Amino acid sequence: MDDDGLLDDGLEDDSGALMRAVGRQIKLWREDAGMTQAELGTALGHSEEMISAVERGRRLPKPNLLERADEVLGAGGKIKAMVREVAEARYPRRVRSLAKLETKALEMSVYENHSLDGLLQTENYARAHYQMRRPMLDEEVIERDVAARLGRQDVFRQPRAPLFSFVQEEVTLRRPLGGRETQREQLTRLLEVGQLRNVEIQVMPTNREDHAGMGGPMRLLKLRDGSSLGQVEVHGYARSVSARTELQRLEIQYGIIRAQALTPRESLAFIEKLLGET
Repeated sequence: MDDDGLLDDGLEDDSGALMRAVGRQIKLWREDAGMTQAELGTALGHSEEMISAVERGRRLPKPNLLERADEVLGAGGKIKAMVREVAEARYPRRVRSLAKLETKALEMSVYENHSLDGLLQTENYARAHYQMRRPMLDEEVIERDVAARLGRQDVFRQPRAPLFSFVQEEVTLRRPLGGRETQREQLTRLLEVGQLRNVEIQVMPTNREDHAGMGGPMRLLKLRDGSSLGQVEVHGYARSVSARTELQRLEIQYGIIRAQALTPRESLAFIEKLLGET
């Protein structure tokens, strides 16, 4: 399970409003400087079409475009002041919300049976994951979501980072999404993350006769304020779980899943062996 849990491949409402506001500001400063869209585009190293799209609120500019526009248009820091908000808005709202929860977590437990969890994915694996989505996603959406997914991974090394437990089905390691080279890169990434002191990765072998995770992926978060939250998912649609009785059921289920999987040490050895065979 990952940030696909709340599907929304269009522009977020708050991002759209920000895009229009940023576009209006750039247009006002450009006109005040007596420049055309083509002239500004040339000065910034972008096409006239890009500048037009930004001013019409159709494209969210990258932070370096805002910084450069501030200098070229002589805005005195007024355009550059929007860099932080724009950088955050480049991530979908669902990812911003999930990342905020993850930074507040004391402990996070994840079971995934279809693909690798988003926190474990490499850039190439994540891109292949989105490129295979049907209906097809626009390239801009793919790049936005890949960047958002990679941005969430900062949580591994933040001060007071959570304790992480991941249980991955064996098939998620063997499925070569993006090709063999991407698979090798991804397996290497798992070995690296699995060495972190606050991370345990376990593999659920396909040949297990008893399996408590047949109901599908799940995520459990224990937050620093003492509260807990769960999430279950099917076909990209997620449901949050906060009722204590339901959380207890998921916690029991996850405990059994961990017991049925290979130990963390056995799992890393399994991944290393699979890497050698790939």
